[in-house]
Amino acid sequence: MVTNNHTAVVEFVLQGFSENPQLKGSFLSLFLLLYLMALSGNSLILMAICLNPALHTPMYFFLTNLAILDIVCTTTVLPKLLENLGGEDSTISYRGCMTQVFFLTWFLGAELLLLTLMAYDRYAAICQPLRYHTLMSRPVCVLLAGSVWLVSGVSTSVHTGLMAQLTFCSSNQVRHFLCEIPTLLLLACGSTFLNNIMIVIADVYFGVVNFLLTMVSYGFIISSILRIRSAEGKRRAFSTCSSHLLVVCMYYSTVIYTYILPGSGSSMENGKVVAILYTAVSPTLNPLIYTLRNKDVKVALRKVFPTFSK
Repeated sequence: MVTNNHTAVVEFVLQGFSENPQLKGSFLSLFLLLYLMALSGNSLILMAICLNPALHTPMYFFLTNLAILDIVCTTTVLPKLLENLGGEDSTISYRGCMTQVFFLTWFLGAELLLLTLMAYDRYAAICQPLRYHTLMSRPVCVLLAGSVWLVSGVSTSVHTGLMAQLTFCSSNQVRHFLCEIPTLLLLACGSTFLNNIMIVIADVYFGVVNFLLTMVSYGFIISSILRIRSAEGKRRAFSTCSSHLLVVCMYYSTVIYTYILPGSGSSMENGKVVAILYTAVSPTLNPLIYTLRNKDVKVALRKVFPTFSK
């Protein structure tokens, strides 16, 4: 492993949550539960929407994409975390680490874009009801959803390609339970200037721009709702977007915290908790939020699983 007086890193050591064996067992049980809940909850959402023609609308088409993103995002992180918690070895190979970086960055970016599209869909439904079916026709929805996956995929390809050009020779101790761009850059020897420039560009586009677009959409939505005269009309209009707004607030708060605060000191410990929120807790809560606050999804679930109605 020693070449030219440098230690070439062929694997990384992921830092756990606790060295206490009893706490490791508790964390293992907790994250296994979260993982199973995320998988089952989002799978139920997918089944309910796919098997119920009444839900084949733009809003639920985007919700299907969100459920898929939640499944693949949590699967990118939690199985490796569970493996490390259940064994004595907390290492991950260099290729495995770069693979995790690629898919995690891809899915996180795609989810930010998708949340913006979902906000636009609600804007079109509430503020432009007469043009809604034209603005959100099936071909348009497929094109928009495809663009979400493609744009985020291109972005993460650039980031991962730049990461692969770096040499990691100072240490292989990752101060996190997953491989993520900010923490890995701390281990690189040599210039990371271009990496940091691309991160800033991505943060501005995926974070700031999309957040502003989402807020602008909801500004128009709230303005339109306030102009509705009947209280029942206001309640019905707000109920169609309240779940999405809750998910947006929860998701943006965690991602922005991770990628804006410096990756050192106490923020690293807080970053572990925040990473769990957007890789495990958020994918687990999303199906509950959309199910508990959505009568259409509840009805669809009862049709797929008649025992739910008992």
